[in-house]
Amino acid sequence: MALKKGSTRNGGFKFMTLREQEILHALVECYIQTGEPVASRTIARKSKDRLSAATIRNVMADLYDEGYLAQPHTSAGRVPTEKAFRSYVQSLARTRLMASELNRVRGELSQMDTMEARVELSSRLLTEMTRGVGITAAIPAASQTLDQIELIALSDRRVLMVVVTRDRMVRNRVVGFDEFVGQDELASIRNYINRNYSGWTLPDIRVNLERRLEQQSAAYDELLKRVTLLYAKGLLDIEVSPEIHMEGASNLVGLDLRLTREKLRDLFHTLEEKKRMLQLLDRFLEQPGGELAIQVGLADAHPSMRELSLIGVAIPLEGGLSAKIAVLGPMRMNYGKAMSAVYHMGQAFRSLPV
Repeated sequence: MALKKGSTRNGGFKFMTLREQEILHALVECYIQTGEPVASRTIARKSKDRLSAATIRNVMADLYDEGYLAQPHTSAGRVPTEKAFRSYVQSLARTRLMASELNRVRGELSQMDTMEARVELSSRLLTEMTRGVGITAAIPAASQTLDQIELIALSDRRVLMVVVTRDRMVRNRVVGFDEFVGQDELASIRNYINRNYSGWTLPDIRVNLERRLEQQSAAYDELLKRVTLLYAKGLLDIEVSPEIHMEGASNLVGLDLRLTREKLRDLFHTLEEKKRMLQLLDRFLEQPGGELAIQVGLADAHPSMRELSLIGVAIPLEGGLSAKIAVLGPMRMNYGKAMSAVYHMGQAFRSLPV
């Protein structure tokens, strides 16, 4: 497990005694459960060592001075700061999902035929498991390898061109022609491409096709002429862009995020922008593949995200593809459950053949 700047293992934390850690982390857990300021007598009732409220109050005063606690009102209890949440998260061990739950996740993902479908399903499963915002992104390799193409004749002299690459990404494009192209002819072109170029990288296919087209004999090859026409229409000129899906943004509604209506609107607008969400994942999920990353407080990403936390993992996959899997939720989320869900979703992703 890795924490970002401001939450590293040294991260500005003072050396706390075991008693201080136990009191601080008990207070954080109380706050996660209730969302209300926590009084010393509440911690005293939960204390394993049967510490008095006065003793706990003194420790809380020291933690307050160190920036771990805040006091909303003079007579109120204390609430944990971002610094306290970071200390608490460091103390957590990743719990294991039940084998049946893990097998269910793997089974459902394995039924998806495309990477796009896996991305969408995994974000939905994360939301169901954590009640947070599930985010999954598949980042394609810069150089794609062709698996197969499909060409389908449509009405009005249009053709649907479908390109499937070895990383299970599917792209399609509809193009129009000046003359009619029948399905039998399209099937011949499809078979030609799949037979000769399946397993080739797209740049190598382009180079080879261009070389063939330069040969004089190509002028007499009707099939190659049709291939040339489709190539000119962008058959293999696919856009290499990440596939990202987010589920559960509505779970943030009703949380006490202390946002004005305008800032709440800004938050949802930010979540709707795929480019912004990819930047968020890129910024905070920089750890080696498979290692959990946790960012408590996201004010650096956007002011409206001050009271949100991100738990995620980056997973390298076959063929240069990578997946980024994360849960976005309130600072007082159930970290243990979210950490477990993200980790095991990443493992399920990694275990499936691309």
